[in-house]
Amino acid sequence: MKLQAILLGLALALPLVAERDFLTADEADQVRLAQLPNDRLKLYVHFARQRLDLLQRMFASQKPGRSALIHDTLEDYSKIIEAIDVVTDDGLKRKAAVDLGVAEVVHAEKEMLPVLKKFLAAQPKDISRYEFSLKLAIETTSDSLELAQEDLADRFEAVQAKAEKEKKDIEAVTQPKDLEEKKAEEKKASTDEKKRKPPSLLRPGEQVGRQQFTSSPF
Repeated sequence: MKLQAILLGLALALPLVAERDFLTADEADQVRLAQLPNDRLKLYVHFARQRLDLLQRMFASQKPGRSALIHDTLEDYSKIIEAIDVVTDDGLKRKAAVDLGVAEVVHAEKEMLPVLKKFLAAQPKDISRYEFSLKLAIETTSDSLELAQEDLADRFEAVQAKAEKEKKDIEAVTQPKDLEEKKAEEKKASTDEKKRKPPSLLRPGEQVGRQQFTSSPF
């Protein structure tokens, strides 16, 4: 009974750990206001650089308890890099311009990756407490940089192909009746979308500066 109680407690606690925000409330607001993919990518790059600067100060310090802060900051950094990839792919899926933002990503990740590797090579005394998170940050940055350096046209084709495959996979396991209803809903949603104003992430009364969007990822 005691073991079951412990396992149940861990199961209930895991979602709470997983839900820790990797952005501050102010950063989340900034992302919400930056509605264009290029602008969001530049913001995420800025946040990643801030996390890396914070890590550099932590590694230079020998204050007690730093290992927990390093661990959490590395996790937040990795999630920011993952968000960069998601924003890029989503922008390509919607045929939005991402070229300027991706250029910022490439420039920043080329600089940040060696810094992360330097942290690992130094083998600090407390590295066992955050080694996994550090290696994950290095791997995530390396994979993201590789993606960012791909030709955007090729990446666009890959994103579209993946989206089409996912759609077909869903259709394959959907009952004919449900599929017809789903297609009818998609058609109606598409018609309604054309009638509606472009969606906004702004709260009532909020305004952003006028933004021009003329570039293309191709």
